[in-house]
Amino acid sequence: MKGTKHYQPKGVIPASLMPFGANLEIDEAAYRSHLRELALVDGISAITINGHAAEVHALTLSEQERSLELAQDEVGDQIPLIVGISTPSSIIATQLAITAARGGASALLVFPPESMSRGGQQRPEMAIVHFESIANYTDLPLILFQYPLSSGLGYPLSTLLDLCQRFPTIRAIKDWCNDPVLHELHIRELHALDRSVAVLTTHSAWLLSSLVLGCDGLLSGAGSVIADLQVAIWRAIQAENLGAAQQVSNRLYHLTQAFYCNPLLDMHNRMKEALVLLGRLPAAHVRPPLVRLQPNEVQYIGAQLELAGISKGTQI
Repeated sequence: MKGTKHYQPKGVIPASLMPFGANLEIDEAAYRSHLRELALVDGISAITINGHAAEVHALTLSEQERSLELAQDEVGDQIPLIVGISTPSSIIATQLAITAARGGASALLVFPPESMSRGGQQRPEMAIVHFESIANYTDLPLILFQYPLSSGLGYPLSTLLDLCQRFPTIRAIKDWCNDPVLHELHIRELHALDRSVAVLTTHSAWLLSSLVLGCDGLLSGAGSVIADLQVAIWRAIQAENLGAAQQVSNRLYHLTQAFYCNPLLDMHNRMKEALVLLGRLPAAHVRPPLVRLQPNEVQYIGAQLELAGISKGTQI
């Protein structure tokens, strides 16, 4: 499903993991299988690749290009593909955006450049230049990744609104502000713009509370494991069936305990281990500096999967 400038990000969008072999090279067969399983989940609206869940920090530029080639070949005729643009360099961001557009991406998920972490919030022109470096070279829809303000990489509300008004191709934000009050403000302010901008939550640790505020969808690495449950809670919210949504949320609770405990940097590592336990990945190798989990940590993930009613052989 080749990219289109008319694509509107919404609904349930899982972010794929990136399987590695014991030699830490990309396991292309496992990656293809992972993408096929995600694409078969009834109710998802797109798949995101080359994001946090895929350990994009550890992928070379050529590997990121190869990731899109594989995804396009495997599921590109079935579902839109959203490609992450994660780099501290605006020049490299331009290159990544051009490559993704040529490779058939339907939209780009634009991470804040880490080069802005030490005071970039006081230099909104840096954010403007970064988005210009992408928007001037492709008309693909953009999803702005909003980080917590405490990280130094989150855009203050005034900057966020300016970016969304300045660049018409920003169709949505992926909101990780991690503040319920600010999250609701984002939803209300972005929806009220003359050209409404969608809000995709990634607050998986409090998903029910987030969705009821009026989000337009969710984009989350947890979808690599539980896309079916995310679809279920999304549909329940859309149907205004709070009871059904609470039932799904009760199952999700156990998984948030498994995935989002400290240290948070292991969250996608834990998702890989979950897929191994469920027979959906052959191994849970991660690239340094990430390290494999201890056996007791893997056992805990297994216990939480069981409490959530998810077992090996369960249909995703």
